[in-house]
Amino acid sequence: MPKLEIKRSFLARFIPGLASLTKRGSAGWMTIIGSGIVLSMVLMTVLGPWFSPYDPTAINVSPPPNPSPPSGDFPLGTNLLGQDMLSRILCGGSVMIQVALLSVLFCFIIGVPVGLLASYAGGMIDRISTLVMDSFYAFPGLVLAIAIAAMMGRGVVNMALSIAVVYVPSYFRMVRSQVLTIKELPYTEAARATGAKGQTVLLRYILPNVVPSIVVVATVNFADAILTAAGLTFVGLGVGIDVPDWGWDLTQGRQLLPSGSWWVITFPGIMILLLALGFTLVGEGLSELLTPRLER
Repeated sequence: MPKLEIKRSFLARFIPGLASLTKRGSAGWMTIIGSGIVLSMVLMTVLGPWFSPYDPTAINVSPPPNPSPPSGDFPLGTNLLGQDMLSRILCGGSVMIQVALLSVLFCFIIGVPVGLLASYAGGMIDRISTLVMDSFYAFPGLVLAIAIAAMMGRGVVNMALSIAVVYVPSYFRMVRSQVLTIKELPYTEAARATGAKGQTVLLRYILPNVVPSIVVVATVNFADAILTAAGLTFVGLGVGIDVPDWGWDLTQGRQLLPSGSWWVITFPGIMILLLALGFTLVGEGLSELLTPRLER
């Protein structure tokens, strides 16, 4: 009974919240549709190993010749190694989702505190921090991520770190611009005048007003991280061949496309596009919801 009551209370809160979003115009609908796409992809990836008809890493599950086109036994066809594409589609999103989550977490841990402290302290600390971040920001994102990933080697954590280095300056610049404005507002000056310490002013008066912008940047960063992770795998800097990954299937599909094996590249490409689109819609919707002045 307690569990049933918890579920009912959750639904009682969730349904009115969902209904209120539909009344917020295009921003609300973008948030709903984007969240639905992301949740669907995450659930598919989590439940994929239990529903996949074959082992996604098994080789030659279909008789030669391979790659074979979609058929009754293999609805999405097979790749050059004879692996079932449907099984790889169901299980292949875990790498990109993990990379996106870790990269956003690293960006948050590094970019937000540095932006808060540097902009609030000002002076030489702010100038040096800004110079360092701008130097990273000057490099093309994908090129910098490829260079760092090439030095660090393959792996989910290394991919996430290489992507985080690219996007940390975005967090820093956004937080810095917000703090420079907020710290001059009357209520923060009043807090300092009453004897509040710098740490208290940052955490109680400044950070809560920066959080909405951080949420928007983080959501959009998910989509960028997914596309960058696909780019890293595309040039051979992703995970190994023994791990189901949409990026690796995309790379293999490019090589097979001239021979007419369109299915090997089409289905992984659609999944990557949908996942990035979902996060983009959530980010754009939240941007308008959390900053109403952007609404028309």
